[in-house]
Amino acid sequence: MDDTRILLAHGNGGRLMRELIADIFVRHLGNPLLDADADAALLPPLDGDPMLTTDGFTVDPLEFPGGDIGSLAVHGVVNDLAVAGADPRYLTVSALIEEGLEIARLDRIVESLAYAARQSHVAVVAGDTKVVRRGEGSGLYLVVTGVGVRRAQAELAPGRIVPGDVVLVSGPVGDHGVAVMLARQQFGLAGSLRSDSASVLPLARAVRDLAGLKFMRDPTRGGLATVAHEIARASGHSVVFNQDDVPLRPEVVSVCEMLGYDPYFLACEGRIVAVVDFAYASEALASWQALPEGRDARIVGHIEVGGGRVILNTSLGGRRILDELEDDPLPRIC
Repeated sequence: MDDTRILLAHGNGGRLMRELIADIFVRHLGNPLLDADADAALLPPLDGDPMLTTDGFTVDPLEFPGGDIGSLAVHGVVNDLAVAGADPRYLTVSALIEEGLEIARLDRIVESLAYAARQSHVAVVAGDTKVVRRGEGSGLYLVVTGVGVRRAQAELAPGRIVPGDVVLVSGPVGDHGVAVMLARQQFGLAGSLRSDSASVLPLARAVRDLAGLKFMRDPTRGGLATVAHEIARASGHSVVFNQDDVPLRPEVVSVCEMLGYDPYFLACEGRIVAVVDFAYASEALASWQALPEGRDARIVGHIEVGGGRVILNTSLGGRRILDELEDDPLPRIC
């Protein structure tokens, strides 16, 4: 029996499954709520309105420069709560593991997941483990649910956005998408670019009580332009970006020019797109730029009346329509 890789027997409810859970998941994630060994966790009363989110994660490769599927899963759920104006508190984790995955690799990923959770001050309080046959699971899938407590005083919703409002982004876009693509070593390309995968909670906390804040979103699958389309649909107005103002790393620009990708549609995993009343835009920008996570934040555009479109003011002085994404340019990215 190969004791270095996951076997179907690791999912049968017997000794091997018990040892796998104890030796990897509980060893890294253990806390009093998880260690109760019950079918459901009894949570302490929350000191505010509860908020709930869930997400699934499938990434190829499982480990990439700047992160892995474990830290990415924590950041993804923590960030969804953060941009909704909440402080994250608790997570549940379901792992679907493919037969044949190296146990050492699983251990590294769960260790990374645990570290990301500690950094965000959240506890994993429940979970589940399943093993699927070789060839059916792409190594590892994670499904994470998060519970948080609402802290933002104002409603954060795209329906509140009106013409004249200002669009900000907290840092360079497209880093995650290109970093994962380079890690796949496709097209004969390689590079040192790292994913931006990180918690955006400090950024969200810095602006969530600003009177003029109307909307926050983390631009994951579909990137900056897809968030803009969400805003345009909900508000009925157009989102206008200025090409010269959108922060892009040279590596991202180079890869996109060589392969024909559009950086405005590439995934980020540690950025916030925010819409703020014009009168508060400078204050919001200064709040972000004062943080290490937001030093490259920029005002990138504004809201124009009517149209419901996403428009890019190009460096050459023209206007380009950014149509809504249809094909997936980079599958299995987050």
